[in-house]
Amino acid sequence: MTHIPAVRPYHPDDLPALDDICIRTAHNGEDSRPFYTDPGVFPATFAVPYVHLEPELAFVLDNGEGEAVGYILGTADTPRFAAEFRAKWLPTVADSYPAPEGPPRTPDEEIAKLLHDPERMVLPELAAYPAHLHIDLLPEWQGKGHGRALMRTFLRALHDAGVPAVHLVMATTNTRARAFYDRMGFHEIEVPEPGAATFLGRATRNE
Repeated sequence: MTHIPAVRPYHPDDLPALDDICIRTAHNGEDSRPFYTDPGVFPATFAVPYVHLEPELAFVLDNGEGEAVGYILGTADTPRFAAEFRAKWLPTVADSYPAPEGPPRTPDEEIAKLLHDPERMVLPELAAYPAHLHIDLLPEWQGKGHGRALMRTFLRALHDAGVPAVHLVMATTNTRARAFYDRMGFHEIEVPEPGAATFLGRATRNE
């Protein structure tokens, strides 16, 4: 019997796979483990809080055998999410990934600094794009149309909820990801002093 990959809603049983996917794609789309002492800081910052706070907007690519091999997740309301992140999520992980004292000195501390600063998500230039997302696929599942399927599912959910537009933040050096987002209709959003990041946005309606 052939098992056909398909996009489906996230289930709590997918959490270990979610962690693994995030860690194995967190370093500019590649495996973060060779570069970080405890790469668990990545899912604690960029994946698990979303399924904890807004699970209805989390979807996975199922390999056809019940295993998640990719995901898309996010929030419909970034300012609300940032507030809930600080109040409800950060206390559960702050001791495991403490904030650096002073400027970050290691790659792990760079990400821990982001974890402890959810207000960084709220910028006036992004007000017209209230939702935001994160999408990741294991390397062997990339380039086969699955990212497009995940993105369309997420955009449809936002559109059905009355959310007009969505944004994302990506590492400027991740040129493969940028090419995918360009194909999906995202455009660049000008943000003062973006650092090593690029901000992209688009309407949630299919264009």
